[in-house]
Order: sequence, then structure tokens, then C-alpha cells
Amino acid sequence: MKTKKILSLALSLLMLMGICSLASFAKEPLSLSAGLDELEKQFEPGQGPEAEGYAIDYRYFSPVKENDTAEYPLVVWLHGMGDGADEGRQVSAQQVALWSSAEYQSRFKDTGGAFIIAPRSLEEKELYWDDCLIYPLRAAIDDFIAQNRENIDVSRIYVGGYSMGGKMTLKMAVAYPELFAAAFPICPAWVPDEEATACLSDMPVWLTSGKLDPLVSYHRMVLPTWRNILAQTNVPDLCRLSSQSVTARPNGIAIASAHFSWIAVNNDMFSSKNGDYPFMKTVDGLGNEVTLTYPEGMISWLSAFSSDYDGAPATDSGNAEAANESAHLTFIEALEVWLSELFGKLFGMFR
Repeated sequence: MKTKKILSLALSLLMLMGICSLASFAKEPLSLSAGLDELEKQFEPGQGPEAEGYAIDYRYFSPVKENDTAEYPLVVWLHGMGDGADEGRQVSAQQVALWSSAEYQSRFKDTGGAFIIAPRSLEEKELYWDDCLIYPLRAAIDDFIAQNRENIDVSRIYVGGYSMGGKMTLKMAVAYPELFAAAFPICPAWVPDEEATACLSDMPVWLTSGKLDPLVSYHRMVLPTWRNILAQTNVPDLCRLSSQSVTARPNGIAIASAHFSWIAVNNDMFSSKNGDYPFMKTVDGLGNEVTLTYPEGMISWLSAFSSDYDGAPATDSGNAEAANESAHLTFIEALEVWLSELFGKLFGMFR
């Protein structure tokens, strides 16, 4: 009986934290950078082919100019739960359009630009980056590469995303490690076990999280993921973990919900004055503190990596079986995952 009361209290507290975050979010919209609406208009619609019963639509930005023969990297950006409710929302919801700005594009080394593709989970079908979308998502990426093959450097494909999109970032990287040169999951709502993270042994990974995140626990989800990655990686010096003691905007003002650690990533890990991002500490896989010097942030880190991928499309779900596995969770941890999914759905209702 005592145990049930403790669990009931824990559940009530977690729900209260999530509801408070949602209420605060509804009252206090994010402070968007000037011109963001115009940047969003640069993203065009696209549609992937049907694979295993699903076809993934997306928005994309192309850096290609007239008569341009250059090859550019490709960044795959995966939205969180609730931000795939409508076509185009995955771009307008969380400032990913900043990646298409002239300033950020110029930070991609060697090329001075990159393709950005933002696929959409089929939330109208109640699919929130479910495992059944792993291969359809790969099919959409493969099709996009085929359509732009002359201008995409297939050795420089990167994947990142937040919350449920952070989960899918890890699952796609595990399923298709040959495809991605680096990954940047943000507050990922999944704890891959060591079998899964073994698939990432040669891939640089940069995790970002708020230490007070009420939906994806830093201590019970993000840190175990980080430890499992480090237990398997061959490149610990290239892996990074950024944590925020207070989740804030680049001007230092706290965000209503500590779940919003992706705002730091979408500002390339720098403050509004181009200094250290407020309340954030970054370490590498060897435990060394990493100091970022403007403008060498997340984009520069991504740009440093390439793979041996030759552009061949996938014919199956790759290592998806390993991606379906997760580290053993306690009841409270499993409850936390369930709550993160529940509140993710509620986000869509409040927007």
C-alpha cells in the first residue's frame, strides 16, 4: 500500500510538472528572431515514396544557385511530438528555419551552405516517429538524395532532432549508421541499450539536454544514453554532451519549459552576444570541458565529419531490430517515457 502511494504521488508530481510547463508555454510564446517568417518561406514541400504502407512528406531548403555544380551537405531535422500535426509545422514551430539563414549557411565549412530537410511524422495517423516509420523515413531521404544527386555530398549527411525527434534521431542512426556522418539528438525520449549504441561506435554524437527537463529526465534518460554511447564508441574525443542548468533563450531569459533545450542548438550554441550559451556546459567523451569559440558551434562540429557512404539507397530497415531495443527501465523510468509521449501529444492540442 505504501509503495502504491509513493508511485501515485510520483505520477501526480510528474503530471503537475508537465501541465505547468504546458500552461506556461501556452501563455508565453518563444521569442523569434527577426525575419524568421521570411526564412520559413524558403522551405519548399516535398513527398517521399510509399514504403511499407507509409509515405513521409517533408519541407526542404536548397542552397543550390543557378548553374551551381557544387556538392553540399544534407542535414536531416526531426521534429518533436506535436510539431507534425500539420504539413509545414515542423519548420514553423521551433526555429529550424534559422539554419537556412545566410549567416548559418556560411558556417558550413568548405561549401558555405547545406541542404536542410525536415520530414514530418504522420501525426494525423497517431504516429509519433513510431518504429514503423524508420524505413519510410529512410525511403524519403533516399528519394530526396536521388532528386538532388548532383548537388548533395552523400559523405556528409547529418541527422538531429528533439524530444520524440531526438528518439528518432538515435533510432535512424542505429538503423543506418552507414548513412550518417554525425548525429545530434536533443533531449531524446529513448534510452538505447549497449547493443543499439554499438551500432554508433564510429559515429560522432552530440547530445543536448536541460538538467531540469520535466519530460525527458536528464539523470534517468539522457545520462544513461550518454554512458551507453561512451561504453561503445571508438571516437570519445569527438562525442559531446551539452547540459543546461537553466534552459534559456540565447539572451539568458529562462524558457517556460526546461524541455526546450533545442533552442540552444537552433542558435548554434551561442548567446545573443555571440558568447557562451547561457547556463550551458559542454564536455567531450573523455570528460574534458569543451569551450566553443564563435562562430565554431554545432554547425562547424558537424561540418568536420564525413562518412564512406556511397549514395546507395536502403532496401530494408537496416539495424531497426537493434533500434527497437532499449535499456532496461525501472517502473518510474518507464512511466516517465510514457508521460513524455502523453505530454508531447498534449503539446499539439495547446498549439
